[in-house]
Amino acid sequence: MAHSSSRPQTLPPLRHLLVVGGGGREQALAWALRRCNDVEAVWVTPGNGGTEELDGCRSLAIAEQDAEGLIKACQQQAIDLVVIGPEAPLAAGVADRLRDAGLAVFGPSANGAQLEASKAWAKDLMREAGIPTAGHWAVASASEGLELLEKLQRPLVVKADGLAAGKGVTVADNTEQTASAIREAFAGRFGAAGERLVLEERLQGPEVSVFALCDGERMVLLPPAQDHKRLLEGDLGPNTGGMGAYAPAPLLDRAGLEQVRELVLEPTLRALQNKGIQYRGVIYAGLMLTAEGPQVIEFNCRFGDPECQTLMPLMGPELARVLQACALGCLDLAPELSVAQTCSACVVAAAEGYPETPRKGDVIDLQSDPDDQRQLFHAGTRREQDGRVVTTGGRVLTQVAQAADFDRAFDSAYAGLKLVRFDGMQYRRDIGHQVRRA
Repeated sequence: MAHSSSRPQTLPPLRHLLVVGGGGREQALAWALRRCNDVEAVWVTPGNGGTEELDGCRSLAIAEQDAEGLIKACQQQAIDLVVIGPEAPLAAGVADRLRDAGLAVFGPSANGAQLEASKAWAKDLMREAGIPTAGHWAVASASEGLELLEKLQRPLVVKADGLAAGKGVTVADNTEQTASAIREAFAGRFGAAGERLVLEERLQGPEVSVFALCDGERMVLLPPAQDHKRLLEGDLGPNTGGMGAYAPAPLLDRAGLEQVRELVLEPTLRALQNKGIQYRGVIYAGLMLTAEGPQVIEFNCRFGDPECQTLMPLMGPELARVLQACALGCLDLAPELSVAQTCSACVVAAAEGYPETPRKGDVIDLQSDPDDQRQLFHAGTRREQDGRVVTTGGRVLTQVAQAADFDRAFDSAYAGLKLVRFDGMQYRRDIGHQVRRA
């Protein structure tokens, strides 16, 4: 096993991979990595009800933060590369523990994961590096926050400082909404994640997600994606972890993506290096394209969900090698990542009661899909002893489809969802309305 600190002359063999996590993002990663040249098997831990359906993929019942269990599994299965999907194990330092055991890991250290795990830390980094982002204030009590609001007299964005599973943000339309969001957070709505808040100026403009695969010094950018956070059609209702997405988002052309690289991503990587952090993983920049140019809303330290599901089918067979090279700090040795020039659409099928109190335990009826331009990625599912698949979480499945244009891609994704049924299943019918003509 290659030790993470020594730089190889050529990339070592890459046959056995481990993906850590059990959601739709990890299902999509496992599916995409298994399609790469030389990769023989992908283990997913803990995986979900669909893992074993993927050709060459196996699930292992190990919790995503059980570093000892993961190290043991990697030694038993002769794992050449570990890809960590979710933010919680990254923030908890699982990547550090695995690297210390001599494993090649795609996913940042706990220090690097602060980009996502602490909004205040990330804001300070952006300020130091001169990265464009909204004006902000960190507050440690309700009275401090309400005093600031009284002084500013305008609505603010209220963010829990810590990890809140994508649900710790309130974009207030007036000062009353801002005040009540501040009170709720300090009353314990987000637990420990909300013991400190970041209050931000509201930015105006469309949002877009850009993902950079980093080896600590160099990076490769993926096509931009756009997701839909709101539960209901017309972008209404509560914020969720994401109800659908599409890529490549036409909001950013090649020149726009280069501007984001120069203004945001490269300065971020340099700022991390200056703090002594070798960031080997994904930097996910959630951007707002304002009249003054792109501004960072927030950073994440992993692939977005469901953006990952919509991007993975566009990735060429070099993906596994590119992630391995990032993990080993030698992206210059990786083959160039090819990207399919098609449109990819994805729609999330969620459980009744999502996002607050999703219902669990409903049996899912899955008909087989003959279309090889479609993928159904499991997320909140479990396979029972008798072979039935049941719902276990809020976002249950992600239906993805590719086509020459977005109208056809979304038509195909919605056609795919007709082959799936479970009680209380809900999904938006207007995902991608920005790019669909129909």
